Amino acid sequence: MEEAIIRIENVSKTFVTSDNTVEALKNINLSIGKGEIFGIIGMSGAGKSTLVRTLNFLEKPTEGTVIIEDKDLSKLSEKEIRKVRTEIAMIFQSFNLLAQRTVLDNICFPLEIVGTPKAKARERARELLKIVGLEAKEASYPSQLSGGQKQRVAIARALATNPKILLCDEATSALDPTTTKAILKLLKEINEKYGITIVIITHEMTVVQEICSHVAIIDEGVLAEHGTVEEVFSHPKSKAAKKLVFMVNHSTPRMDGRRCIRITFTENSSFEPVIANMVLECNAPVNILLADTQDIGGIAHGQMILQLPEEVATQEKMIEYLKRCNLSVEDEEWPCD
Repeated sequence: MEEAIIRIENVSKTFVTSDNTVEALKNINLSIGKGEIFGIIGMSGAGKSTLVRTLNFLEKPTEGTVIIEDKDLSKLSEKEIRKVRTEIAMIFQSFNLLAQRTVLDNICFPLEIVGTPKAKARERARELLKIVGLEAKEASYPSQLSGGQKQRVAIARALATNPKILLCDEATSALDPTTTKAILKLLKEINEKYGITIVIITHEMTVVQEICSHVAIIDEGVLAEHGTVEEVFSHPKSKAAKKLVFMVNHSTPRMDGRRCIRITFTENSSFEPVIANMVLECNAPVNILLADTQDIGGIAHGQMILQLPEEVATQEKMIEYLKRCNLSVEDEEWPCD
């Protein structure tokens, strides 16, 4: 991993009301490398949005701290925290554009706050409009834009003050798949060109697959698993990761007493009839409980969950065959009724 620009250390967050206590985060430890595109994923209510808001201390942890570069946010004054926040921009699902301002003036807004002269702010805003491909829309109002165009304006506004970190909280959830792909492509280009660290909060695995290098999975406030996207997709270890990767619910039925395995195949073997050849060689059927392929960084990664026959000798013969084909084979506790 690159040098860490964000370190989350023993972070817990508890919300207390008059009639309820909710542990939103429980002892989270995580490092995010400088210049990475890092995904934080979880189901609704998992705590991922609370976690991203702790990164700039919009939510102060009940316990633990966040360190941005060498600055421990828990030890800073409010004034010092506000200064750190100028280096951490955010974009949201709802865009949060100012309806009564033009596109150009929306982008100028954060520059006005920090006292940038109007002419210089407008020059910077026009540079950013060119980056996001909306030069022709500078005089338009948000109501005249599509969802994808609004998010491009929000991205331009977020970049106005040259932040080091960009936090994206469900930034593509309100967009259609084609527009989502275009926005993710834009974020990747910005990351590559300017070296901005991007943290993406999402519940969509396709978003993580598309542009993230590393991913953390949050489940009920706990860090269930983290690593490179390839590692987590190819060998998910936690129940939360398996549920997200395989998109299964936990009531998938199967026959009791049958051994299940998970196999992972590479780009070279994903198009070969490995399973058909195995069935022919071993002269016994298998039940394919799940078959899936994912495109991660342009490389196909395939996975299958197989239910093997009862006979132990046949099981071992099948596993031996799969390993001879250079496939990863692991026993799988497949969720069932």
